[in-house]
Amino acid sequence: MNRVARQHGSGLDDPGSFLHILEQLYFRLQVVNFAAPGQAQRADMEFRKILTLGGPNIWARWPVLEAWIELGELKDSPSDSLPGFNDRLMSWLPQMIEHRCSVGERGGFFQRLRDGTYPAHILEHVTLELQARAGADFGFGRARESSQEGLFRVAVRYEDEALGRACLETGRRLCLAAIHNTPFDVAAEIHQLRLLADDVRMGPSTRAVADAARARGIPVRRLSEGSLVQLGHGSKQRRMHRSATDRTGAVAEAISDDKSLTKEYLRSAGVPVAAGRLVTSAADAWQAAQEIGTPVVVKPKDANFGSGVVIGISQREQIEVAYEYAAPRGTGVMVERLASGAEHRLLVVGGKFTAATRGNPAWVTGDGKQSIAELIESQLNSDPRRGTDYSCPLAIVELDPTVLLTLQNEGFTPESVPNAGKQVLIQRNGNLAIDCTDDVHSSVQRHAETAARVIGLDVAGIDIIAQDIGRPLEGQGGVIIEVNASPGLQMHLEPESGKPRPVGEAIVDTLFAPGEDGRIPLVAVSGTQHTLAVSKLIRELLTQRGDCVALATAEGSFVGETKVRGGDARTAEAAATALFNPTVDAAVFEMSIESILTEGLGFDLCRVAVLTAMGEGPRLDFAEWDTPHKKSLVYRATSDMVLKSGAVVLPAGEPLGSLIIEHCPAPAILVSGNPDHDDIRRQREAGGRAVVVRGGQVTLISGSDETALGPLAKGSAAEVVLPAVATLWALGAPSDWLSKVISKVHAS
Repeated sequence: MNRVARQHGSGLDDPGSFLHILEQLYFRLQVVNFAAPGQAQRADMEFRKILTLGGPNIWARWPVLEAWIELGELKDSPSDSLPGFNDRLMSWLPQMIEHRCSVGERGGFFQRLRDGTYPAHILEHVTLELQARAGADFGFGRARESSQEGLFRVAVRYEDEALGRACLETGRRLCLAAIHNTPFDVAAEIHQLRLLADDVRMGPSTRAVADAARARGIPVRRLSEGSLVQLGHGSKQRRMHRSATDRTGAVAEAISDDKSLTKEYLRSAGVPVAAGRLVTSAADAWQAAQEIGTPVVVKPKDANFGSGVVIGISQREQIEVAYEYAAPRGTGVMVERLASGAEHRLLVVGGKFTAATRGNPAWVTGDGKQSIAELIESQLNSDPRRGTDYSCPLAIVELDPTVLLTLQNEGFTPESVPNAGKQVLIQRNGNLAIDCTDDVHSSVQRHAETAARVIGLDVAGIDIIAQDIGRPLEGQGGVIIEVNASPGLQMHLEPESGKPRPVGEAIVDTLFAPGEDGRIPLVAVSGTQHTLAVSKLIRELLTQRGDCVALATAEGSFVGETKVRGGDARTAEAAATALFNPTVDAAVFEMSIESILTEGLGFDLCRVAVLTAMGEGPRLDFAEWDTPHKKSLVYRATSDMVLKSGAVVLPAGEPLGSLIIEHCPAPAILVSGNPDHDDIRRQREAGGRAVVVRGGQVTLISGSDETALGPLAKGSAAEVVLPAVATLWALGAPSDWLSKVISKVHAS
């Protein structure tokens, strides 16, 4: 049954049924109208707004949802004042015993519940737990009271926005049900969240590659709701779709899809393949079987995931039925002699053997009471590792024609009741879930590598039938039966038995050489003065270096000299769009305070963060920044995300400067029109760097060394020129080049 059908069943108890919807509507009305007789009715725990901060932000270095929630009548109701609430909540979500909370130990959050904590804090933990139950296990959350009475801000980390928002809403309803002692089907709600997660999260193959890239410091951006992802930025980016890379050629995929053509290519390269041929009719299928000898395999010539494949049949009627089953599932049908042995999947990445798994036949054992169909459910499909989504290492066993014909060969039907202890074969080749990487013979490895190379695939799944994968194929009648483009990785990541293999890392290593991180020079400029002028001058200097520069400012978004969009482009979306462009060699982004607060950043890390004056920004209803610490969080959203190899550029004498420098992972470059400023003096005494104006000359300071670049041009503002020079210096520009470029820029 497809996911839509599962989510919208027709039963009265189904969450999508009309009666269920009425029940939920009634429940929500009861919640909204929860008030003692005679009191004004006021809603409890209502969301005022939910902000999606899709990049680093004032809360954390990763994406969060920031929910503004009105507690209403619950603002004065800590958990220890609500009769039965703690017991209900802890029994509904007992896994929250693992939440350490501020106590710092297992059971810490439950201790906070017993001591008394407020509903906003509880919602934070419930939302995180619901995400974990849906498969997205994150540990970051915060709950803070705002300056408005009864209004709280709750921030929770998320992977997919739709799932995160659904968990927030479900968490709110769960909390209210526990508070008001109304029914709440926790298991059913979590089931719905898991179905949603199955639809919206990246598949395991894509996630493995993305996680491996992040572990190497390579930025990752999801480009679609499916499995298309971008690794790296601009001109240094690579793209992936599941396990296929941008090096996976369309011609190679077309060859691998055609099993008959694949066999011809492999045979010409001396790779062992099964005897057989294409057939044109059911009668021709029987004729081919007689030519090559039975038992045989009947399969579509270009189907995937085993669709339409029938294995190990010998009788004419079976072969003709198998042909009719396979024909509509491809553009042709093949009949091959059945090779003896188990099925194996060998993964070849970048021309090298990387991992291997083996499949075992699926059996049931009779008990003298249950039918075979019932035994399949109780002994096979009851395994929690079996399921219909990508996260399950084993697939559900269905009574398809392949299983029915296998049973027929054994003399059974699904309704048969085998004697106690009788083993019945259900599938000749079960799921490929047993790791056997270390067992593969070197000659078998070479055959797999040759097969991938002959077809032309950089990432290939090679299907092999062999009795013993630890011996050469030639001596045991072993054969390669398929070469698959974009092979699934789950079997190697989470095998039923054996060691997981780092296949995601292997794919990333073929895309990026050692030490490469796929990053282009990225400069983020924020502050309350001169940010536009500084951003434009940095772009001009980078262009003089020969880079194609993306620029996003209050005046619009540009790539090179081309204006991509007008209007205010100081947004996370504009930054992310610029980094998607494969022609971009460097990027400069003017960041608005409003965008930082409402969207977060459109990138994960930058090479240089430039901070101009950090005074009062715009008065915004969501800007809770009435203390120096809170103000610094806005500017630290960029400075905290500087690469260790980069720098933060900021003016000397800035009151918030010490807070910025204290938390920045990279060294600071101070700028000042006063070369004798106390901050400049302390900076050079510590061996640090600065850019100043001394005697009218733009001057670089590095410890005790000074280098004059040239005069500050008449009419040029030091507040603009010095940060731009410091940025190029931080990006590795030598002083002699800076001298020449500055004179050109001023002359123009």
